[in-house]
Amino acid sequence: MRGARLTALTLAALIFILDQASKLYVLYILELEYRGPLTINPYIDLILVWNRGISYGLFQQHADWGRYGLVLLSVGAAIGLTIWLFRTPVKTIMFGTSLLIGGALGNALDRILYGAVVDFVLLHWQEWQWYVFNVADAAIVAGVLLLLYDSLLGESKRMHAAGNLHTTDRT
Repeated sequence: MRGARLTALTLAALIFILDQASKLYVLYILELEYRGPLTINPYIDLILVWNRGISYGLFQQHADWGRYGLVLLSVGAAIGLTIWLFRTPVKTIMFGTSLLIGGALGNALDRILYGAVVDFVLLHWQEWQWYVFNVADAAIVAGVLLLLYDSLLGESKRMHAAGNLHTTDRT
């Protein structure tokens, strides 16, 4: 399990680094703030959005107390998730929480540095548009999906395997 935990922590660090590197690229190399939107293909645009809220732009925070409250919430969540990562023997949970940790810390650093989260990927098709997101957001969604998968399917597989072990022990 020690190797799996180290791999999960490495994944969290990698997500954090990729998130911050992509944001620096968008801000200082592509300079989307000054150039405006950049079309990648008919379905993807890069567009700079300063998200002062949480997911989908909910709970917009314009005062410093709100901004730092969201930073504390993100850091607190990352600490709690790290504790969970170290306590669980389940690899799916380890990797799900590591994606959440990397994403939460990436967005928290944005709030500290810029006062808002740097979002820049816009997926669209004809008139339909998804919300604008970043690498941290994508990692958070993937982490939640892994935890949901484990909650819905992983637990039953573990219980079934445990039941089979008890059955074979008796014979």
